[in-house]
Amino acid sequence: MKAIKANYFVDQLEDNASIIEPNGGETLELNTIAITFKVTSEMSGDQLGVYEITLPPMCIGAKLHYHRFMDETFIVNQGILTLEVADKVHEAEPGSVVYVPRFTPHGFRNDTDEIVKLTLIFNPSQKREGFFRGLYETLNEVPIDPEKYLQLYNKYDSFPVDTSNMIPIRE
Repeated sequence: MKAIKANYFVDQLEDNASIIEPNGGETLELNTIAITFKVTSEMSGDQLGVYEITLPPMCIGAKLHYHRFMDETFIVNQGILTLEVADKVHEAEPGSVVYVPRFTPHGFRNDTDEIVKLTLIFNPSQKREGFFRGLYETLNEVPIDPEKYLQLYNKYDSFPVDTSNMIPIRE
């Protein structure tokens, strides 16, 4: 039997592209926040997660937290997104890109009377869809169980800076 010789000089091309139309992707409604999965962990081999987020007026997306194993990028598409990064507050206008590397404390919210739409990118994605599905379950419980919320956060590489002030609800 003749051995097949590998060719290390020729690339093997494949067609593995995913094209997600403007209204495509699975959408979760977390109370008043909408999250649409555009590029999922499954599609990217856990390398990239791309999500569209819609924040209604005066809504908190996440309080101050950090990640150990993934970076997060915010792209503001509509409205003014308020971001806390470390000890600074930034008002990000449409077209703004905010890159938040791992171990950088950050949080985001809509402090306006207008809707905010943004694209959120995780790299690697760390199966982030499971986190969003868990948020859906946890934030729809009354009352919200802080221990369950923290367990979900920690499982998906999210660590609140202040565990006594981590639930994304305005006081």
